[in-house]
Amino acid sequence: MRLLAVWIINALTLFAISAVVDGIEVRGFGSAMIAAAVLAIINTLIRPILVLLTLPVTLLTLGLFIFVINALLFLFVGNLLSGFTVSGFWTALLGSLLYSVISTLLAGLLLRDREAA
Repeated sequence: MRLLAVWIINALTLFAISAVVDGIEVRGFGSAMIAAAVLAIINTLIRPILVLLTLPVTLLTLGLFIFVINALLFLFVGNLLSGFTVSGFWTALLGSLLYSVISTLLAGLLLRDREAA
C-alpha cells in the first residue's frame, strides 16, 4: 500500500512540476504515472552503478556531481517516453531537484508511520 502511495505522490509531483517549469511536459496523469514508475526503476537499477562509476568525480566536486547524474537520468527518461518530455539539461537539473525535494517532503508528511504518533 505504501509503495502505491509513493508512486501516486511521485506522479502528482511530476504533474505539478510540469505546470511550473517551462520545458517539462507531461501529457496527462497516466503519463505521469508511467514516468514516475520508470524514474523509480532507473533510480533503483542504474543510478547506483553510475554513482559508483563516477565516484572520483563526485569526490572531487564534494558530491555535487550527484546532481548531474540525477539530471541526466531525468533527461534520459524524458527522451525515452513519449508522454513525458524534458527540453534540455538545465531544465532536467531544475526538474530533478524539484522532483526530489517535493516528492520526499510530501511522502514524509503524508506517509508518516501512525504507530510513532
